[in-house]
Parts: sequence; structure tokens; C-alpha cells
Amino acid sequence: MKLQIIVGSTRPGRATNLLAKWVALEAANLEATEVEVVDLADYDLPFFNEAVSPRYNPNRQPDAEVQKWLDKIAEGDAYVYVTPEYNHSIPGVLKNAIDFLTNEMAQKPATVVAHGSVGGARATMHLKEILSESQAVIVPAAVAFGYSVATGGVFDENGNLLDESVKANPYGPQAALKKALTDLTWFGNALKVARG
Repeated sequence: MKLQIIVGSTRPGRATNLLAKWVALEAANLEATEVEVVDLADYDLPFFNEAVSPRYNPNRQPDAEVQKWLDKIAEGDAYVYVTPEYNHSIPGVLKNAIDFLTNEMAQKPATVVAHGSVGGARATMHLKEILSESQAVIVPAAVAFGYSVATGGVFDENGNLLDESVKANPYGPQAALKKALTDLTWFGNALKVARG
């Protein structure tokens, strides 16, 4: 199974990339899973500018950078979207990237790891609803990281979680991440077989 971890923020000084590395470290423990971090900062996507909805445009001809993004997402079998919460929702750059998608994620599972006030819960709620329109299978288990990642000291630069009490908490984010990845793997393998 090819698992893609999508970094949903591109701003300077972001902490989201550290959470994505943390997710990747845990995902590396999954059997028969190829893990790839896909960073939106590596794609110079324009603001969504297509005159016809991509889903209903049989003559669609996306520009090269958009096609690069579409091709990358199509490679995945399962997805973890890692996002901060901005103003009770997801970053505009993440919504914009999703707006370009058509059926690249169809019948493939996706879940969310969010951070921010109240653990990014509102961003998670919005993102799951947005992703459902991409025809992805939304995995109920998600991760709400309520600790302040932006202030530092939570992760090292490689994504290792530094606080032992957070790691040991059976109801904390580390346990939630393991559960979300286990569920995502189950759905990913089952749906891959079903897709043929």
C-alpha cells in the first residue's frame, strides 16, 4: 500500500511539517506500506482558475504544475492530511489544492491529523467534509493534537515526539495516531483489493 502524508500548510515557520514527520515515523512501522510525505510547498499551484468544474470537463487540460499535483495524488492508495486550524477551518492553500482534484482519491481511504486550538477539531470536521466530495472513503479515526506545536519543544526537527508523558498517555495523540493508522491500513488494503 502506498500511504501519502499530505502537509497542508506552506507558510514560513509552520509546525505542520513536524507533525507530518511524526506521522511518517509512526507509519514506517506499518507492514507492507510505502510511506511518502507530500508537501504542498513543493507545488506552485495557482488559485483554482478552471472555467468548468474538473469533474465535469471531459476536455480538461490542466497546466503542468496542476498536472504534477494530480499525478502525485493519483499514486496514493491511502492518505493522511496533516493540517493546522486557521480561523476555525483549514488553510486556504489546502482547500485550493483539493479543489483541483477529480477522482484521484476515489474509493481510497483518508484521515486527518490536525493541530491548533481544541486540537484542530474544527479543521478536522471541515476537511473530512471537503474530502468526501473527492469520493475518498473517510476513516472515522483522526488525531487532534491539542498541544502547542508552534511554540516548540514538542518535536525535534525529525518529528520525534519529545514529551514522554504525551507519548505514554493511553488517550493522547500517540495512541490516537496508532489507531488512525491501523484503521487507515485496514481500509486501504481492503479497498485496494476491491478496486482490483
